[in-house]
Amino acid sequence: MKMEGKGLKLVLLASLLLNLYQSCSVFWTTNTGPRPGWSREASAEAEAAAAIPCSAHGRAFLDSLVVDGAPTCECNTCYVGADCSELSPDCSADVDSGDPVFLEPYWQKHAASSAVLVSGWHRMTYKTTGDNFISVELEKHIRRLHAAAGNAVADDRFIVFGTGSTQLINALVHALSPDSPSSSPPARVFASAPFYPVYELQTDFFDSREYEWEEGAASDFANASNGNFIEFVTSPNNPDSLLRRSVLGGSSVIYDHCYYWPHYTAIPAPADGDVMLFSNSKISGHASSRFGWALIKDKRVYERATKYIQLNSMGVSRDSQLRILKVMKAMLAEMKGEEGVFEFGYATMRERWRRLSSLVSSSNLFSLQQLSPQYCTYFRKIRDPSPAYGWLKCEMEQHRDCEAFLRSEGVITRGGAIFHSDSRYTRLSLIKTQDDFELLMLKMEALINKETSHTSF
Repeated sequence: MKMEGKGLKLVLLASLLLNLYQSCSVFWTTNTGPRPGWSREASAEAEAAAAIPCSAHGRAFLDSLVVDGAPTCECNTCYVGADCSELSPDCSADVDSGDPVFLEPYWQKHAASSAVLVSGWHRMTYKTTGDNFISVELEKHIRRLHAAAGNAVADDRFIVFGTGSTQLINALVHALSPDSPSSSPPARVFASAPFYPVYELQTDFFDSREYEWEEGAASDFANASNGNFIEFVTSPNNPDSLLRRSVLGGSSVIYDHCYYWPHYTAIPAPADGDVMLFSNSKISGHASSRFGWALIKDKRVYERATKYIQLNSMGVSRDSQLRILKVMKAMLAEMKGEEGVFEFGYATMRERWRRLSSLVSSSNLFSLQQLSPQYCTYFRKIRDPSPAYGWLKCEMEQHRDCEAFLRSEGVITRGGAIFHSDSRYTRLSLIKTQDDFELLMLKMEALINKETSHTSF
């Protein structure tokens, strides 16, 4: 009988524990959220993908093509094979796009501080913490980042978020155009060559009664104050990386400062334009997140730009805002230290520019834009040039189309005509992977050696 009593007690105890477990499960899932440890599986998946070996010439992501139940390597240009270990012979060096992957090694080194895990129920609503679909915390960190970098006056400015700076280009043109196009002539949109071609492409594509693209040189518009002009000023400029100012007096100006950060240029003083455009793609390298912003002084311009974004996309992805917030926190935590992103980026770009300019200057075939050391308020010293792009000129008379000539020699670039410049010029992107840069140097060195040997006979 005693044994039976003990057995009954054990059964009752087990039943009690089971009921307690079930009650806790219900409590966790219905009252306070999911059970602790819910993120472990997602974390393990992310780390498993990051650990896939791709021979340092590629990487695997959670959303890479899956084969045999595992993500596969995505190889850098000219590398092939399951682990990206094979260099494809006779492959062209591709330095066409401005894909800022040169910062990827930095974020791999800072994996823990920059990682963000998004729950399945993260901000399912349209709403966020601020007005106009923007994160208040992200807005705060943008202002802190500008203050730390010293590259722009962000206090007492309105901020508009966009899906990359690309969406904001037309939003700002619209915001600066006449309110009543039926009673006012359209705004004339202008940029001084060479300029980023998307300004013109978007202006023509959207084909609004509010504005129209204006062809010509700055000297053609000596009396810009007599007309309603909107001038794009890109500083540093894309493609030649020169610091620029407005050339039209009396015009509305959109200052595109996407490259006005310490890893690409010296920062002589904070930019203080009425309308300034920035892109996170070129700051941290996270181009895929599609996040940009504008700093705007005038309330009316801000309200028109905001309405454009609301009607166009109802704001920027809240997931993107979360990721960029995490990235900016990581950047600010290391600011001005040896592990800072600007320190890493500057060292990388300075070395690439040094090697390229040294090679180009070794022959008379080509020339590059002239860039000089300049005092930088961020580094508090005179710094060497570290541009995002090389603006290359073919000096030989027979090479009138520099882009076509280089393409025939296995180097893919972006021709000068695209930037409304002479076809003797072409742009070399220096912000892609280290593999891309090394292939560029290999091809250019072979080309210079070949051309030099031909002209020596």
